[in-house]
Amino acid sequence: MKNAIENIVNSYSNAMLNSSVILAVLFAVLLLAVYEFLVYRLVSHRAFYNRSFNICVAVLPFFISTIILCLQSNIVITLGTIGALAILRFRTAVKDPVDMLYLLWSVHIGITCGCQLYEVAALTSLVVTIVLIALEYISFGKKPFVMVLNCAPEDEKQILQKIGEQAKRFRVKSRNFTDRGLDMVLEMSVRHPEKLSEAVREEKSVRKFSVIEYDSDDIL
Repeated sequence: MKNAIENIVNSYSNAMLNSSVILAVLFAVLLLAVYEFLVYRLVSHRAFYNRSFNICVAVLPFFISTIILCLQSNIVITLGTIGALAILRFRTAVKDPVDMLYLLWSVHIGITCGCQLYEVAALTSLVVTIVLIALEYISFGKKPFVMVLNCAPEDEKQILQKIGEQAKRFRVKSRNFTDRGLDMVLEMSVRHPEKLSEAVREEKSVRKFSVIEYDSDDIL
């Protein structure tokens, strides 16, 4: 038992850090962090780009990589850091699941560069970028849409039948009767929204309507 403890302590004591190693790690982190910053800016599909979150994603790897370097240098620092990180709590909620991916990407860059595994960090970032671009721009099947329209209440059945010719699957989310007629909100999946718009526009009883594409909670 004593020999095992001594081996662990010696393994930490032998990990000598110098300026060249620290600068090499920070330079690798800088390149990959800027790369991730650009990927998030260009690939992010949300209508409202979150610059603050992107800055956070780009800066986070610097702290993580230097923490990893410190953990390799001294067992006392390792135990103290683990205890300090255990009491941290982050209250800011991440609304988009894709944002969690970018946070994990930042953590990955920090850990791999801190361990001086630069090739792992670079290749993983490259493959992740290819996958993100492919999944972002490749469309599978029909796209989700929301339609908001105003019409005469007595023509509701006829209009829904017309919409059903273009969207085989749709659902009426709400009906609101006012002195101006019937306001309806419909959720549907459509492959060709322009044909749907033409079909609804032909209905004389439809006073006005809007077709909005959406993805989860993000209105596009």
